Amino acid sequence: MHQPEIRHIHLAETTSTNTHARQIEQGDELLLVTADHQTAGRGQRGNTWESAPGANLLFTLALRPHELPASRQFLLCEYISVVLCQVLSRYVSDIHIKWPNDIYHRDHKLCGILIEHDLEGPHLSRTLIGVGLNVNQSAFVSDAPNPISLRQILGHEVDRTELLAAICHAFAHPTELTDTALDAATLHAHYTALLYRLGVPATYRDAQGTFTATLHHVEPDGRLILLDELGTLRSYLFKEVAYII
Repeated sequence: MHQPEIRHIHLAETTSTNTHARQIEQGDELLLVTADHQTAGRGQRGNTWESAPGANLLFTLALRPHELPASRQFLLCEYISVVLCQVLSRYVSDIHIKWPNDIYHRDHKLCGILIEHDLEGPHLSRTLIGVGLNVNQSAFVSDAPNPISLRQILGHEVDRTELLAAICHAFAHPTELTDTALDAATLHAHYTALLYRLGVPATYRDAQGTFTATLHHVEPDGRLILLDELGTLRSYLFKEVAYII
C-alpha cells in the first residue's frame, strides 16, 4: 500500500471534505482535502458531525486502490483505523477501535470515519476516507452521546498541523506500522488486537432487542461475530447491531 506524494487542498469551509474531494479530478496520487469547518459534515448512519470551526481535524484522504478487489474493501477500513490508533497512542493511552471504525478513548468517541468506495467492475476505482478527529474542542453541545477531544483528555491544546502530518506520514508509509511486512493477515491481527470490548461481556441491540454478548472476533470481510450468553455465535454486518454504552 505504498502511496506516492500527497496532493493537499485546504479549505476554510466546505459542506464536507468527502463531497469536495469527490469533485476533484484525481490521478494516481494520494489526495488530501482538509477544512477548518464543515457546514454539512456527515457521520455514519446519516448522522451529522459536530465540530467547532478551527478546533479539530476534518479531512478526506482520496486514493485509487486499483489492485484491491471490492470483496477486500474492509482492508482499507482496518488500515485507516490502525493508522489513527497508532498515531493517537503517541498522545494518550487506552485508544481502541469500536467496530467497524470509530476510534475510542475508553468509553468515549474521539474520532469518526466515513469511507465511500467507487467500483469499476470487481475492483475499487476510488476510495474516499473521511475523518473527523476531535482535537481542541473544549465542549460539545449536540445530542451525540459520548464525544471527547484530545484537549479534554490532556488538559491542553494539541498542534493540529503536527498531528495531521503524523497521520498522513503513517498512512503513506505502512511498513512503519509494524516491524514485520504489513500483509493482510498482519493488518487484521493489529486491527483485532485494538478492538473495543474485545472478549468483554457487554450489552448490544439488534432487530430483536437488547442482549448480552462477548465480542468474539471480526471476520476479514468486516462481519462482527458476537458470542451470546447461550454460547451461540451471532454474525452481523454494519448497521445490523449497535453497542449499548
